Amino acid sequence: MKSIIKLEEAAMFLFSIYLFNQLNFAWWWFPALILLPDLSMIGYLISTKAGAICYNFVHHKALALLVYAAGIYFISPVIQLTGIILFAHSNMDRVFGYGLKYFDSFQNTHLGRIGNKE
Repeated sequence: MKSIIKLEEAAMFLFSIYLFNQLNFAWWWFPALILLPDLSMIGYLISTKAGAICYNFVHHKALALLVYAAGIYFISPVIQLTGIILFAHSNMDRVFGYGLKYFDSFQNTHLGRIGNKE
């Protein structure tokens, strides 16, 4: 089952690349921005709970879709790009097993424990 989920996430990541290509930005913007959502981990400097809340908010796909839709509504390519990057990053993370975090530990995610060899 995990392989099917990873395939689905990979397909959504490829779709985000397609959406990015519909915008009028140079290709290098995508790789330059793709890791930016990980700045949300700064909340872990406060506590694991604060870190999980910050991380989960930024990595939630609903937020990415809302931002992208706002970009379409306001006819703003920059806002659309922001939504696409959030969506692509969340999908990429899930392909590698980095899911939404529980409050007890960064390694404890909705996809299982990070580093767990199953």
